[in-house]
Amino acid sequence: MTTHAADTAEPIGPQRQALEDDLVATVVASFDGTADPRLRQVMQSLTRHLHAFIRDVRLTEEEWNTAIEFLTAVGHITDDRRQEFVLLSDVLGASMQTIAVNNRAHKGATDATVFGPFFVDDAPEIPLGGDIAGGASGQPCWVEGTVTDTDGNPVAGARIEVWECDEDGFYDVQYTDDRIAGRAHLFTDDTGRYRFWGLTPVPYPIPHDGPVGKMLDAVGRSPVRASHLHFMVTAENLRTLVTHIFVDGDPQIEIGDSVFGVKESLIKEFSVRAPGTPTPDGRDLGDRTWARTRFDIVLAPAGV
Repeated sequence: MTTHAADTAEPIGPQRQALEDDLVATVVASFDGTADPRLRQVMQSLTRHLHAFIRDVRLTEEEWNTAIEFLTAVGHITDDRRQEFVLLSDVLGASMQTIAVNNRAHKGATDATVFGPFFVDDAPEIPLGGDIAGGASGQPCWVEGTVTDTDGNPVAGARIEVWECDEDGFYDVQYTDDRIAGRAHLFTDDTGRYRFWGLTPVPYPIPHDGPVGKMLDAVGRSPVRASHLHFMVTAENLRTLVTHIFVDGDPQIEIGDSVFGVKESLIKEFSVRAPGTPTPDGRDLGDRTWARTRFDIVLAPAGV
């Protein structure tokens, strides 16, 4: 991705300034007849900000064409298994900013973070204490916790979707054999408790063999994400939570998460247990090490 700076030495005279101002006003006014007031607001604000960006950097026609080619490439690589537009939103911090705008802090509710490009509908259901790994490689990890509302009441029957990569840093959808691994859903019990076996999260690069990866390479940014396990939690009359938990002590947290998703409240201890240490449910792991963590989830009321 190569661009050439515009000639910014030339001053912008009042006549040129007026022409540019008039164009902005004309385009903004073209949306005045939009029947939906929210759509009108969004389109007019988008127009103002887009034109302001073009004018601020004095965008060249070559750079504009490069941008069009880049977005076209993002569209071409996107399919039902890979969402390059979500990836682009993530690495620009737009996903996290949208989350910040839409998930107002409320009485200790668990922090939200990015959705990511690897969620899949209809993941298999597992019972409480079941295993989401589905054959994926990695260190077994026992995950447990509770789901409550912001008043401390347990939430029975909350649906918890969980998904993660294997120890090689790949999600199941990145393989070509249609495997379902490292993802599942389960429900809390009558006391709001949940538990399952997963894998200890590892750092991994976001897909960087496409246009977003080329962009990161051009600007000298790493594609690596901090180690994490995804959650999406839904329950009646409560705000849907999309979040991760991160591994305390993971060096990548200090280096930087490529999609800006880390929040201090979501960093959890994953304590590693020696081979032969009894597991919470009596599972025999032979001579393998395993880890355990706890993540208590607090859901805000719907509509706040």
